[in-house]
Amino acid sequence: MDDTLRREMLAYDTCLVSDALEKLGLPHGIQEIQRLTTRRRIFGRCVTVQIDRFSGDVPKRHLGANAVEAAAPGDIIVMSHRSRDDCACWGGLLSTSASLARVGGVIVDGRVRDIDESEDLALPVFARGATPVTARSRVMETATNEPIEVGHATVRPGDYVLADGSGIAFIPADRFDELLAVARELHAFEEGVRDALFAGRSIGEVMNQNYETLLKTKASG
Repeated sequence: MDDTLRREMLAYDTCLVSDALEKLGLPHGIQEIQRLTTRRRIFGRCVTVQIDRFSGDVPKRHLGANAVEAAAPGDIIVMSHRSRDDCACWGGLLSTSASLARVGGVIVDGRVRDIDESEDLALPVFARGATPVTARSRVMETATNEPIEVGHATVRPGDYVLADGSGIAFIPADRFDELLAVARELHAFEEGVRDALFAGRSIGEVMNQNYETLLKTKASG
């Protein structure tokens, strides 16, 4: 993806992209996973990680290490950590490594730790919450760059994700062009509404039936 298109996507917020996904009949944005560090919006391709309960066999590699090494600059590491909520699956040393590798951010469907360290590194981290409790002997990585479940969405390696203060939105790679076209359409509509408001028209006048039916899909008429 060239820098011009990346900058365009970063100009859209997750609310608009969630609306575009919904208009296409795709899973809308996810609200339960929130930004814990920085105020930066992030956008990039997904490198996926599956985390499950510890099996009793000591892993040969630390969870998350494969993803950091597989990530290209700007990629987003996305982890499904839903087997238990009493421990973290991401911490400060991983954040240090990810920052040095120029990873664009980390999204965890579960808990993380060392939030202050990630903040100091200016690494965007999104998760369901923080905890000081280690992953050791509690959870382990079972897959890297395989399809995972995050919230109500299935995320595949190479899919795109946009994340900001309102939540996160996953974009299937094979639907990206469609999504971009709809996002542009919705953005143009919203900018028209803003222009009308600044021109002195009332909110009730400009946010009319056209706004209320904006997300209707072709299937719904």
